[in-house]
Amino acid sequence: MSGPAPAAAPGGHDLTGTGVLYRLALRRDRIALPVWVYLGTAMVASTVFSFRKLYADEDSRRTFAAGIDGNGSLRALYGPVFDGSTTGGLTAWRMGVFGAVLAALMSTLLVVRHTRAEEEDGRLELVGAGAVGRRAPLAAALAAALTANAALAALVTAALLAAGQSAAGSLAFGLALGTAGLFFAAFAAVTAQLAETARAANGLAGAAVGAAFVVRAIGDAGTGTSWISWLSPIGWSEQVRAFGGNRWWALLLPLAGAALLAALARTLVARRDLGAGLLPQRPGPAAAPPALAGAAALARRLQRGPLLGWTLALAAAGAVFGGVAKGVVDLIGDNRQMAEVLARMGGQQGVLDAYLSSIATVFGMVAAVYAVQAVLRMRAEEVSGRAEPVLAGAVSRLRWAAGHLLFPLLGTALLLAAAGLAAGLAEGLALGRGTGEAVGRMLGAALVQLPAVWLTAAVALAGYALLPHLAAAGWTGFGVFVLVAWLGPILRLPQGVLDLSPFSHLPHLPGGRLDAAPLLWITALTALTAAVALAGLRRRDLG
Repeated sequence: MSGPAPAAAPGGHDLTGTGVLYRLALRRDRIALPVWVYLGTAMVASTVFSFRKLYADEDSRRTFAAGIDGNGSLRALYGPVFDGSTTGGLTAWRMGVFGAVLAALMSTLLVVRHTRAEEEDGRLELVGAGAVGRRAPLAAALAAALTANAALAALVTAALLAAGQSAAGSLAFGLALGTAGLFFAAFAAVTAQLAETARAANGLAGAAVGAAFVVRAIGDAGTGTSWISWLSPIGWSEQVRAFGGNRWWALLLPLAGAALLAALARTLVARRDLGAGLLPQRPGPAAAPPALAGAAALARRLQRGPLLGWTLALAAAGAVFGGVAKGVVDLIGDNRQMAEVLARMGGQQGVLDAYLSSIATVFGMVAAVYAVQAVLRMRAEEVSGRAEPVLAGAVSRLRWAAGHLLFPLLGTALLLAAAGLAAGLAEGLALGRGTGEAVGRMLGAALVQLPAVWLTAAVALAGYALLPHLAAAGWTGFGVFVLVAWLGPILRLPQGVLDLSPFSHLPHLPGGRLDAAPLLWITALTALTAAVALAGLRRRDLG
């Protein structure tokens, strides 16, 4: 239900209630935000300590950096090295782009969740009936994003200082990540006014993040094209040149962009009805086609768009990571220490196999994100009230759930197959080998991740079915699995800790031995967890 936008809250100020909504936003995201911030900080901390161990002297660091300068594929993926003499400079190269992307995704999801998603679910209309200004939810969401990015910048700076890096470079790098997040938070505030649904708003913001990454990659990959990276907000973060000159003035670009976008979003709020978007919506047909008959058909309609987007994104990522395989091999060369690190992350026979195994693990972790998202779609349907009329008919809860669960079950297989095929094809072409063998190896390496992905989805299902008000526990389980499997080998955590993640038990392909035993028991544990979850879903009250 939508209606004319109120001019202001009682008292005449359109920011009335911002403080209360800001505290509410932080409380609602008291689990998700710390996980995002911790993930970004842990990635930087593990990278700087790894580089400090691998390249203990300046000569080895400069040799490593020189190899990157002549490798266009690695520059496209990570950017150029602005300071190859220090560990901090190598960390800024390795984590600058991906850290900015992480901050951008955290910020866009946060802002859309507390603006457009609140309107879509009808909660904002209820809140707006009280002493709350028209622009207060937007201001509160942006303030929450500012807090999250400030925390990320502070903790990243502290992690680099703890690793013995210079104060100026550490602060510049932390601020580069934080300001990138702020820019995309403001961009998401604009997309939340344009789109009528949270999914569309997140899609527009996510497309902008992807476009910024691609533009920056084009600018960094070639010679004489570095000016193109200045057209990308991700490139602005890179151009701060932390540890490589510390261009403090470059921080003004994302800050000025964030201010302009926030002002635009503030203006657009008052130019639309509550619950409506500024972009025109295409009206649907007067009658539903036969293909929409049934709960499973409805689930397909709701889930097909995200599945298509994730499939294309993973296929593109597979092509990129497979295409830089030759660059990775050339860069590492005879560096036994770097090969050992890659081997500990996955893979046992040769540098190439170790690298390909590690990216197959990354594909599995990304597919697990989709799996959790697909499972929690049931929670969104329940909270919005759309599940109730479906279940009021001749549709059982198990039948309704089965329609949605096909996507974390079969959709993840499609995602991993697309990533494996694209990576294998790109690897074969880059190395000048037979693409058939490369595709077969990467396809197997990607699909072997499925049991761990399914168990992650089953844990999310259990959280939703047994503790519906704590459905975000599914993301907590995913975070634990990923952090243990990703950072555990680098930090040399005890085997008992590594065993907590199903990703740690998977065969390391290509290059390793295919052992069916862990695949079978992880699958059995998945089936048991899902059965318990579905039994709980049958017995609890909806809503």
